Amino acid sequence: MLLPWVSGLGAGIVLLHFLQKLLFPYFWKDFWFLLKVIRCRIRIELYRRKGELVTVLDIFLSHARKQPQKPFIVYEGDIYTYEDVDKRSSRVAHVFLNHSRLEKGDTVALLMSNEPDFVHVWFGLAKLGCVVAFLNSNIRSNSLLHCIRSCEPRALVVGADLLEAVEEILPSLPEDMSVWAVKDSVPRGVISLTEKLSTASDKPIPRSHHVASNLKAPSLYIFTSGTTGLPKAAVITQLKALQGAARLWTFGCTSDDIIYITLPLYHTSGAILGIGGCIELGATCVLKKKFSASQFWNDCKKYNVTVFQYIGEICRYLCKQPKREGEKDHQVRLAVGNGVRSDVWREFLDRFGNIKMCELYGATEGNICFMNHTGKIGAVGRTNFFYKFFFTFDLIKYDFQKDEPIRNEQGWCSHVKKGEPGLLISRVNEKNPFFGYAGNKKHTEKKLLCDVFKKGDVYFNTGDLMVQDHENFLYFCDRIGDTFRWKGENITTTEVADIIGMLDFIQESNVYGVAVPDCEGKTGMASITLKPNKSLDLEKVYEQVVTFLPAYACPRFLRIQEKMETTGTFKPKKFQLVQEGFSPLKISDPLYFMDNLKKTYVPLTKELYDQIMIGGRRQEPSSQESEDSA
Repeated sequence: MLLPWVSGLGAGIVLLHFLQKLLFPYFWKDFWFLLKVIRCRIRIELYRRKGELVTVLDIFLSHARKQPQKPFIVYEGDIYTYEDVDKRSSRVAHVFLNHSRLEKGDTVALLMSNEPDFVHVWFGLAKLGCVVAFLNSNIRSNSLLHCIRSCEPRALVVGADLLEAVEEILPSLPEDMSVWAVKDSVPRGVISLTEKLSTASDKPIPRSHHVASNLKAPSLYIFTSGTTGLPKAAVITQLKALQGAARLWTFGCTSDDIIYITLPLYHTSGAILGIGGCIELGATCVLKKKFSASQFWNDCKKYNVTVFQYIGEICRYLCKQPKREGEKDHQVRLAVGNGVRSDVWREFLDRFGNIKMCELYGATEGNICFMNHTGKIGAVGRTNFFYKFFFTFDLIKYDFQKDEPIRNEQGWCSHVKKGEPGLLISRVNEKNPFFGYAGNKKHTEKKLLCDVFKKGDVYFNTGDLMVQDHENFLYFCDRIGDTFRWKGENITTTEVADIIGMLDFIQESNVYGVAVPDCEGKTGMASITLKPNKSLDLEKVYEQVVTFLPAYACPRFLRIQEKMETTGTFKPKKFQLVQEGFSPLKISDPLYFMDNLKKTYVPLTKELYDQIMIGGRRQEPSSQESEDSA
């Protein structure tokens, strides 16, 4: 009697398993991933209810007590243990405690390249309860001045290799802001932090200086271009930093992992996901000043790297390197990042072995994040009913000509069908707040869409077009608005246009991104009109952009038009220009290409165009790509 019943039960289980695999193939992967997301939220909520507001800094200090001799940072062969970083950062805190007027809650701007002292200064200021504003180390002149002014810092700390950039704008800096340099010999008006560190105490700073009263209090400001205007200081709260730091753990990283960080620390990826992720795990990171494709795998083998961070360009550069023997002879098991194309993804796995690519999506200032926990090639993440319960988002129809969401006769936005591109928007509520930007509230308000599906609802506008397929995987399509992405950086078209417009022979400048074969994102192109009776000086245009813009933001192509077409609101039209690209076969206007050897723009002939299309004329390396990577 029992045997048939057991056999029937067994057959039922097998059938259920078969149906689950057939109808819900990702059920268990979704389930375990969701449990991790819920666990993170529960942990934070339990701390809050107990009145123990634990921050990323608190977690670091806990590791420094429990595992003081464990390596935290490995940099150019030198090892910095958790105890070393704790003591060095305490010295930084004591210097500012004794030699400045900084108070808890004050903002301090930080302009440094990737190096251990970036972390020491960051943590030292955090121990005093200061908000640290990370400045992009590539920006100069007016852009740098704008970023410093927008976050209203009481002090600026600059690395030795970037002091020259600050000296250029020193007379224009706010008078009540002190300037510190991590260097022995400094110019007048700058204080040597290095000199004062030599005699500073490394005793622990009382927790009362940095204890968080609210997890929604600002922890960092990280600059982002968003979709409009000059760079803005996105508010990174203590809560957002904790959530970002947990993502490596969510992908399956452990305290035994050694994580290779080549991304800039002034970005969310390098600082929060990378350094913060190592702290969450209690792991070790190998920090690199800049990415080098030729040294990448040598470093991975030398330091026994098991996880590395990437942007799409990094994977492409590695695939472009000459093939060597033993390319799969390494211990790397995970790669975490964003922006890798499907073809590069496949080539990377075929060439370098079974590395799980953990693609993710998330705007610095955004309130939505996707994580591709299944490893589906090309997808930035996956959604389901349970995920949408925690993160309410939608993909809505967008008018590319008018550059705005499409609304029906009643004024409501419309959902796109699966498989169609739509603007990604995320519901703003108590569960998923949007903290916006420091300073001008108008910048924050511009990122919000109101009355989207009903009266009173509010959504964060990511500025990104996405597609959701029939298996609920999400794919990134493109940026909208006044930005485009190139070499892992968001380029603000209005900023570039303003720089070009400073030339006395330029009437108007319209900047946009154009696709280049075999390259991630879009590169810059400027359409310009000349003032009456003025002639074009290509050498001056070249000198202007390379002087005032980071290398990745310089437009590679110029188009000279007689008249600039504008929209009904007098904004320059971009859609048609983007569609036409830089092809001399489609465009009758004069076209020019940036020639860094001749230090000018040269005519874009059909022969030069053909070279670019087949990849024979490489673009300028970004700040993340060393010379051997080009």
